[in-house]
Amino acid sequence: MPMTNKLAERLDALDPDLPVLIAGPTASGKSALALKIAARQGGVIVNADAIQVFADWRVLTARPSAEEEARAPHLLYGHVPGTRAYSVGDWLRDLAPLLKGERPIITGGTGLYFTALIEGLARIPDVPAAVRAEGDDMRMTRGLSALVDQLDAPTAAVIDLRNPMRVQRAWEVLRATGKGITAWQAETPAPLLPVTRAQPFLFDAPKDWLTPRIERRFRQMVRDGALEEARENLDTWSPALPSAKAIGAAELIAHLRGQMTLDDAIERATILTRQFAKRQRTWFKSRMSDWPRVTPEDLNA
Repeated sequence: MPMTNKLAERLDALDPDLPVLIAGPTASGKSALALKIAARQGGVIVNADAIQVFADWRVLTARPSAEEEARAPHLLYGHVPGTRAYSVGDWLRDLAPLLKGERPIITGGTGLYFTALIEGLARIPDVPAAVRAEGDDMRMTRGLSALVDQLDAPTAAVIDLRNPMRVQRAWEVLRATGKGITAWQAETPAPLLPVTRAQPFLFDAPKDWLTPRIERRFRQMVRDGALEEARENLDTWSPALPSAKAIGAAELIAHLRGQMTLDDAIERATILTRQFAKRQRTWFKSRMSDWPRVTPEDLNA
């Protein structure tokens, strides 16, 4: 990844002892920037993407390649079986000891991971499996609006009501504990890594620049083996698996089952990726508006 002299100067000015945070939407170039920093100053690259933690979708989730992993240490990538639920709390627990070792370069697109890291995470009790199953059933049979209608007013006023996973999570917490998720969040403990003790970067990736990259990348994933990866997962595939949220997984499985053409699967997955990137940009704009920006022009890409 080429970069401008200005960006190179910014990287050289980084404190090699302070953690680096790199957030941004999918396909924006975060991993490449992390490798640049590791090459110039050293450090270990730590995953902050909620889907890249799973072991069963390497190509489809754009996890770093074997060649990239050989260039710098990479941690918390593909370390969780696709059958096991993995929460932001799990990620923080896995991350905590890494903050005491070699300087981490924490890189990813899951905004909730970053905000939990720098703002703290509410200690919400685990939701019983039966409640989660009830939420799944309600969302799939009655629609998202059924869950929204049952949220407490303070929570409904602040969360993204178009995001099915956020809505269902809020509904499950209220159902399981009798207390809204915003009430739990008001009791949040001190953060693991305040942003004042880190060096943040936020990718400012405009839609007209990012969309063509997304379209090219998904087709490249298919050429690089995503379809073969889907074939390996075919026998054990279930939309209920935690790793099934990987964008494009359901579409490639549907193609292998003869339910859609490969072109249709690629088109659908590309649309879903664009929608996902839009949600990411919205989150970052809302929660990380004061982070220093990296632009496409900085990357000379």
